[in-house]
Amino acid sequence: MVMNDLSENPSASIPTACGGWTETCATYRFFENERVDAARVLEPHREATLKRIAEHKVVLAAQDTTELDLTRPQERMKGAGPLNDECRWGFYAHPLLVFTPERIPLGVVHAEIWARDLDDFLASRRDKAKDPRAKDKRNKTLPIEAKESRRWLEGYQLGCEVAAQIPETTIVVISDSEADIYECFLEANQNEGEKRAEWITRACQDRNLSEKTPQGYAHLRQKVASTRVLGTMEVDVRERPANEAKEGKRNQPRTARIATVTIQATRVTLRGPQRPGGRLKDVKVNAVLVREQAPPSGEEPIEWLLLTSLPISNFKNVCRVIEYYCCRWQIEIYFRILKSGCKVEDRQFEDAEHYLPCLALYMVIAWRVMYVMMLGRQCPDMSCAEVFSEAEWKSVFVVVCKETPPDKPPSLQEMVYLIGRLGGHLGRTNDGPPGPKAMWIGMQRMTDLARAWCAFGPASPAARRRRKCV
Repeated sequence: MVMNDLSENPSASIPTACGGWTETCATYRFFENERVDAARVLEPHREATLKRIAEHKVVLAAQDTTELDLTRPQERMKGAGPLNDECRWGFYAHPLLVFTPERIPLGVVHAEIWARDLDDFLASRRDKAKDPRAKDKRNKTLPIEAKESRRWLEGYQLGCEVAAQIPETTIVVISDSEADIYECFLEANQNEGEKRAEWITRACQDRNLSEKTPQGYAHLRQKVASTRVLGTMEVDVRERPANEAKEGKRNQPRTARIATVTIQATRVTLRGPQRPGGRLKDVKVNAVLVREQAPPSGEEPIEWLLLTSLPISNFKNVCRVIEYYCCRWQIEIYFRILKSGCKVEDRQFEDAEHYLPCLALYMVIAWRVMYVMMLGRQCPDMSCAEVFSEAEWKSVFVVVCKETPPDKPPSLQEMVYLIGRLGGHLGRTNDGPPGPKAMWIGMQRMTDLARAWCAFGPASPAARRRRKCV
């Protein structure tokens, strides 16, 4: 009941979504129950996700981290912690979102949620103010298990657990440049006899190779760039707005475009870096270099160096690695739905114990919105009755088309476009399919229309009474 109420109107406040005092109290009592936590809320969804994974030969598991800014003018939430400074307060969430190569999301198999300790954060800031290199020095002396970056290693390990549990399905864990951590590559080469997850990680560091040159050890980027160009392909480059830009080349604003890129690939042996216990073992990985040759004027060219365990024996295999990595953007769409569509940063709770189960519930709701949107694109001919109730599709059809609904349910693609129209999608020739914002607004309006249809539509008790009077 709590899930149904909140999913029907995810952008609304909890009292608005629940629709009454009794329902609102019941919802807050659920989140305040000491036996309810984020892991338990996600567990049924995780089990259903594993069943969906087993239906596919290959699935992609994207991991990434997002901030949840819960800064309030009043008292800080108990259990939350500082974000990038002590004036911003909240949590970090690191989910593992699984989807098909066609970009249909299957669900969240795990989500790590944590808050930074204020005393440790302030001590780190003081050390860095005294010595700008203090953070780098500290990071080099700490084991991976003592760092926040361990989440990337744990995310891959969880992918391996899923791969062992569903051996018929190939699991590919995809990570952005923050996961360029040597211990992650080392982990992927452990226990070679066991069923392991494949992986793709965008490189951030120009690592040393085991190969020596007259000048010293060879470097990763130069080695791949010196190989022959295998061919070209087109990749869809997403827009990056200026107000989201941060310091650094990788975060500068850019325009959306279809970029033509050259492709180079080779197998390399990474030289193990020094750690407090000694130098780590060398690791063999496959490397793919993607470079845009003619970017628009004033734009930085697209350049990705991807490290992977997937085969690169021919051009088709290399292109598959790039196509899989391009699917990583789906988790960014998921974060947008979670924060802008479900408004998880606006939820009013006094402490983390009550907020985190609510966050976990909205993680499932955000997945459902994204699932309907992508299913309509990839399975356009499916009957919408497989996803929507009769009241939902008939009420939307009448309101948008201003016609009597047909006897046969329309296709899922048509229904998604109708819902998008309710959410502000204009449906012009060059507009493309409805995006996440149009979908979450349209689905909220659909809920109200379906309720009205059940109360006043042709099959409603009110309509039967009217027919009897006539």
